[in-house]
Amino acid sequence: MSAKEATLTPPGEGFLTVAWRRLRSWEGLLLVLLFAIFAINTALAPGYLTVGNQINLFILSIEKIIVALTMTFLIINGEIDLSAPSIMGLAACVTAFLFSTGVGFGVALLIAICVGLICGMFNGFWVARVGLNSLVVTLATQIAFRGLARVFLEDRSIGKLPEWFNRLGQQNLIGPFPFALLLFFALFLVALVILQYSGFGRQVYVIGNSKDVARYSGVRVPRVKFILYVASGLVSALAGLLLAARLGAVRGDLAQGYELDIITMSLLGGVSIFGGSGTLYGVFLSIMIILNVRNGMGLASLSGHFQTGVIGVLLILSVLGPNLFNQARAAAQRRRLQAALRERT
Repeated sequence: MSAKEATLTPPGEGFLTVAWRRLRSWEGLLLVLLFAIFAINTALAPGYLTVGNQINLFILSIEKIIVALTMTFLIINGEIDLSAPSIMGLAACVTAFLFSTGVGFGVALLIAICVGLICGMFNGFWVARVGLNSLVVTLATQIAFRGLARVFLEDRSIGKLPEWFNRLGQQNLIGPFPFALLLFFALFLVALVILQYSGFGRQVYVIGNSKDVARYSGVRVPRVKFILYVASGLVSALAGLLLAARLGAVRGDLAQGYELDIITMSLLGGVSIFGGSGTLYGVFLSIMIILNVRNGMGLASLSGHFQTGVIGVLLILSVLGPNLFNQARAAAQRRRLQAALRERT
């Protein structure tokens, strides 16, 4: 779905018409798939759809979900950030290392957030200012940031973090909702408004469709890309700190391998790997599908390696699926148009 389709409703269309069009889109197919997964998992485990269990699904992957928001912006913009999980690990390792050397924990947290910003600025400089390919740049920084995280902690695991910090990641804040989940919903609403209903969001889509068209339209392409990478670094650092709080300890391999789930959450939601299309509505449905698929495989006692393989298959389908779906819709529209022309003649 393009920026125009995501933000504008044709005049005279009512709610039911818009809803029906949505159901016939890729997002509608994801919604049907989600209900099917709900039905299967409920059959495997009665009581599966309880509020507590659904909240628990989010908690177990909340850090990936948060990073998927900024990843969606980048992919729609025609870029990618493979270094996000490494920034998560680096921010957590910096915090734990500084705290273990006697630095105040609040200061350590602030420095870790600044590290995330610097990492994002570093990626943004090479991609937005120099013009290097984002896949190559972030693959290199993925390795570099992970290596730096291991330099800080080596093979150690640092625990005994402040009690208030552990409680923040492990206990509920309001009712059954922990802090990280409330933060995700707040960030999701902010991201939704920015991407789907703001001028900056339209610039993100336009650049993803064509950088040349964006430049001729007066869009400051390097500036937009740089802002997105800085935001990705900031959010990734924040997610790394949330992960450290939830686990209560930090290791050099924290968040390693998260990029598969994060990218799949965006692409399965209908975000084009080539940029220029996709919505956060679809990404939210994709998140729900992946979380429930993983939980369902856990109920079936399938191994973690098998689950990772399934997510890999979903990643392939997430690239092929929307393209095949759109091609089928276009072919159906052409057939209807040809049939209408034949009737007139």
